Amino acid sequence: MSENLGRSRRFKNQGRDTEDGRRKRNDASVELRKVKKEDQLMKRRNVTDIDIEEPVSPLQERSGNVAKPAMPILPMPQIISYIKTDDREKQLHAALSARKILSREYSPPIEDFIQAGLVPRFVSLLGCHDSPSLQFESAWTLTNIASGNCDQTMTVVKAGGIPKFAALLKSPDCNVREQCVWALGNIAGDGPHLRDAVIEAGAIDSLIALVRPDTKVPLLRNIAWTLSNLCRNKNPSPSLQSCCRCLPVFAQFLCHDDAEVLGDTCWALSYITDGSDDKIQAVIDSGILPRVVSLLSHNETQVITPALRAIGNIVTGNDEQTQAVVNSPSCLQTLGHLLSHSKANIQKEAGWAISNITAGNQLQIQAVIDAEIIPGVISLMSNGDFKSQKEAVWVITNLTSGGTLQQIAYLVEVGVLAPLIGVMTAKEAKTVLVVLDAISNILRAASKYSEEAKRLLCIQFEELGGVDKLEMLQNHDNNEIYEYAQRLIDTFFSEDEADTDSAVAPTQDETQFGFVVPSGNEKGDNPPANFNF
Repeated sequence: MSENLGRSRRFKNQGRDTEDGRRKRNDASVELRKVKKEDQLMKRRNVTDIDIEEPVSPLQERSGNVAKPAMPILPMPQIISYIKTDDREKQLHAALSARKILSREYSPPIEDFIQAGLVPRFVSLLGCHDSPSLQFESAWTLTNIASGNCDQTMTVVKAGGIPKFAALLKSPDCNVREQCVWALGNIAGDGPHLRDAVIEAGAIDSLIALVRPDTKVPLLRNIAWTLSNLCRNKNPSPSLQSCCRCLPVFAQFLCHDDAEVLGDTCWALSYITDGSDDKIQAVIDSGILPRVVSLLSHNETQVITPALRAIGNIVTGNDEQTQAVVNSPSCLQTLGHLLSHSKANIQKEAGWAISNITAGNQLQIQAVIDAEIIPGVISLMSNGDFKSQKEAVWVITNLTSGGTLQQIAYLVEVGVLAPLIGVMTAKEAKTVLVVLDAISNILRAASKYSEEAKRLLCIQFEELGGVDKLEMLQNHDNNEIYEYAQRLIDTFFSEDEADTDSAVAPTQDETQFGFVVPSGNEKGDNPPANFNF
């Protein structure tokens, strides 16, 4: 427990509203999932052709290879009239018309169908086992209604849709099964309470049972997406038991070559690992970590992004869980390469993951250094967008908080001071405070090494414009920043500190800024003759 608390205190957002930082990552994830869900539903609507029956529907009637014209779309009053009859043909015509209206329009009139009281009727038609076509069209209609806002989704739930959809996962008709998978995915994605309702209806086992060697890719995509929604959302999070039931099938999906299947599976793993350490451990124990690491090198961004999020979540766990990532072959090198990815979001996520490794123990910090990641971090801090720069700053601050003197000296040797000084005037106060933490840690490390080392480093810091920036921060609106800058100036750059030994002269070459102590100096043995901070 004490070890976990120690790591928690070093966690990247510690002291700078940790929970807010995690909540922002969750919001980004939810928004991305929402966009993806809407995109998938739009694709389903787009396949509808008002003149020809679409091939995904079992209602199509073909003469040879030529499709017959579709049934005409009924107006709303006729849909209401037909759907309330006991005539199967009229019911089918009404359901098909409703589905097409809700599928073909950019802003489907979901509310019109709800206000007309049609949702309970469509739910009841799911029980028409003598007509798979009617079940399919009703399920598709309800799927699109459930894709609306929370209140619209709840109308389907209150009408008894969840148990009906769950039961139809065992339907003998493949189209009915697939549409019910989709409907349950929409419902489960609406929030934790509906997610749990879908789980309690037995959906997980039924979904897993649909995964067979001959299962078609479109159905596998829907299953992966729906299962990911069953692992998603917090307050409360899904149970460990529910998540563990999904892990074996996720291991199968990770062996697939379809990018959508891989992407949704990695999103599911990212949701599971964005929680307690026992869930992180369950993912590690499942043996799938090496495959997730390998997907960091995938050529599709839709796979890299969730795989990177899952890895980043794992390294927020305890030191042993972080070490599992560090020990994964080529993982650190791949994370380093992602710092220069063409997508800024991937750069940011890679920086975030690395920052949580440098929040670990000194062996893990050394592994990051040995993987030659730090130069890429420094480049990102200099050239990345602001969100990426912030993550790069956290990498450095965490390293300076828990690293050895030698590890901190390495940072200065590879040029960390100039980009740190560059971010000192960032507009975001929290980022400025984190930068000041890093600068303070570096200056104090030099002080611990020797008084001479501190003096040399202070000269370098001033030459790079750092003191000027500190003086500017003394006029900052944020009192915490103002006071911090004042403390650093008083501690390291007061008039007494500025009275440096004239025998010490700064030198600069193309790769680093060092300070050479003449060999005749009384303190020539401490620091060494060419100490570079």
